[in-house]
Amino acid sequence: MSRKYKFAEKKGAYFISFATVNWIDVFVRDRYFGCIVESLDYCRKYKGMEIFGYCIMPSHIHLIFRSQREDPSGLIRDFKGFTSREITKIIQENPQESRREWILWMFERAAKKNSNVKHKQFWQQNNKPIEIWSTKVFEQKLEYIHQNPVESGFVTDAVDWKYSSARNYSNNDQTVLEIDINYDL
Repeated sequence: MSRKYKFAEKKGAYFISFATVNWIDVFVRDRYFGCIVESLDYCRKYKGMEIFGYCIMPSHIHLIFRSQREDPSGLIRDFKGFTSREITKIIQENPQESRREWILWMFERAAKKNSNVKHKQFWQQNNKPIEIWSTKVFEQKLEYIHQNPVESGFVTDAVDWKYSSARNYSNNDQTVLEIDINYDL
């Protein structure tokens, strides 16, 4: 049975999560978070990604988005491909990264187990997009995203997590990424 999930409705909005290989806590330094934020911002400005909610956790990302160009699969593929190469490069060049050799070894090890990857694998390939087909589903997924850092014990209030759209929805002027708050089914 295929573990590859599909984006059925090309015009639809989706909730998606994707994780680093072996759930490695990569996003523990501002520069690594920054790469994801900059990449999401680029996709939003130049690749037609509408972002309705997000949360960047140490080992994974949650996202509610829509592709204005009706290619959600291609959009996520390009985002993951670029960030995989870029973050791996940043890790390789970061002399302060005490886990550098171990992380790169883990990426190489994961690639050896995957015939689709040549050198290093950063992201797990499994995605399970869930179409947002009602306001209730949207609100449920957005709440789940925003509560993830609270449930993980990183913060006691969702707006305190710097890398989450909870700040955007609370009108906090300390947001790291502009989003598309006006969600319309």
